[in-house]
Amino acid sequence: MKIWVLRAWRWLTSMRTALALLFLLALAAIPGALLPQRSLNKQNVDDYIAANGKLAEIYDKLQLFDVFESVWFSAIFLLLMASLIGCIIPRSLDHWRAYKTPPTRAPRYLHKLPLHAEGSVDKPLEQVEREVTDKLKGWRVQRYTPEQDRAGAVSLSAERGYTRELANLIFHMGIVALLLAVAAGRMVYYEGQAVVVTESEAPTAVPVERSSELCNTSTANYDSFRAGPLFDGTGLHPFCLQVHNFHADYLPNGQAEMFTSDVSYATGQDIFSDPSTWKDYTLRVNHPLRLAGDRVYLQGHGYAPQFTIEWPNGEKRTQMMQWAPTDPTFFLSSGVFRFDPPAGMYPDLYERRQNQIAIQGLFAPTAQWSGETGQLLTSAYPEMRDPAVAIDIYRGDAGLDTGRGQSIYQLDSSLLHSGALQRMERVNLQQGESVTLDDGTTVTFDGAAEFGNYQVSHDPFQKWVLVASLVMLVALVGSLTIRRRRVWVRLRPADDGTHVEFGGLARTDRAGWGPEFDELVREIMGWEDPDEVEEDSLVDDDVLGR
Repeated sequence: MKIWVLRAWRWLTSMRTALALLFLLALAAIPGALLPQRSLNKQNVDDYIAANGKLAEIYDKLQLFDVFESVWFSAIFLLLMASLIGCIIPRSLDHWRAYKTPPTRAPRYLHKLPLHAEGSVDKPLEQVEREVTDKLKGWRVQRYTPEQDRAGAVSLSAERGYTRELANLIFHMGIVALLLAVAAGRMVYYEGQAVVVTESEAPTAVPVERSSELCNTSTANYDSFRAGPLFDGTGLHPFCLQVHNFHADYLPNGQAEMFTSDVSYATGQDIFSDPSTWKDYTLRVNHPLRLAGDRVYLQGHGYAPQFTIEWPNGEKRTQMMQWAPTDPTFFLSSGVFRFDPPAGMYPDLYERRQNQIAIQGLFAPTAQWSGETGQLLTSAYPEMRDPAVAIDIYRGDAGLDTGRGQSIYQLDSSLLHSGALQRMERVNLQQGESVTLDDGTTVTFDGAAEFGNYQVSHDPFQKWVLVASLVMLVALVGSLTIRRRRVWVRLRPADDGTHVEFGGLARTDRAGWGPEFDELVREIMGWEDPDEVEEDSLVDDDVLGR
């Protein structure tokens, strides 16, 4: 049993296994990029399952809609961490032992090495030894006496490039640090999204009477909120954001060029100060506002139609509600309104519930009519130039009193199938137009305003992810550019001075090491560079030719 455990540990901590697990982790993340994820948008996942039937149900059982929280992704992640740590620790110990070990003695026959040179100089051996030592400054040098040398002569062993392995180790440590920072960030992060209806610069936009303020003081202030398992909802950094406007720039073909939003903000106790003293900022896509440890992003926008209903007794109700864009280019949008009738008209609660009004349909910021009768509504341009709606108006139980949350984008289909809601009208309305129902109730399309989708994100480990990434990049460059090489110099007394023999060996590859070895030999021996000699010769020949 112990043998199998030891073999399994050796397999897990091999570099080959670590690379395989890293590749497998990258493959495992692909479904998270291709399929909708519950952590990002649960509604998209539900729509995908409804549209794809049995296949989507299989995906769901395989946790492909929760990739980064799945058991199998976590298992790969943990195995990769164990493998990397198991690789790094013994390699670090081996590198430390190698660094502390003196350079090895010169081989007996230096002429058998890939790089070799020899010659004589008219200098005493001691002087040549000092000069060689000076030239090898920056190398790790070890002197061996004739008794220690394999060939029975004075020799110097020098080695350089230890930082290559060190850079390699730091690179792998950076991978571990990056994975740990990402994992720690997912444990304590929070992210909230809120739709804020703003004043629009479009001349057809209706005034906004609702609050355009977003405060990071409670999770209830967000339309959607998600957080890591260690965040309990009480650690929000308090700040408030006042949204003044939203502006979108479009190309002639309708493609969005830039979204901007002017905001004012305050943090901490400054929230309670005069709003005129708040700081101003212009939010743009990919240019978040950073404050109190959080980042505020402008993610997108859409339109919020406004309807006014006037009952026969003269009472009115006005609502503005954001609708979801079904066409991301020209912003044809869909959504729902629900209206409760005035209490005085129907004192009986049951009768009042049977006379609720629901509106469901499409909104186009720039209306374009098509179809055989010219009644099919589409949008011709994303900017609000000629707003219109195509709506169905229902009367009955709209689900306001069921005790269940109701979608703002579609009606409960069970209420339609059961007959609890009856369609009273199907009509197209342009801004300012009205339709009157059979009981005298008037429904008016007032127009629309724009809304911005704002996201507040907090991840205290984000900066450590950046640091780990930079360390990995620098270490990778070092491991690829630094060369591990050795050189030996053997000195023997000669009749005319000292005989010097050189040997060179690259520990990794020879790229660039040959010229460096040749230069080192020329400097020690005092030889001229053959390339320079040839160039001088060519110059002399050219002068003589002229």
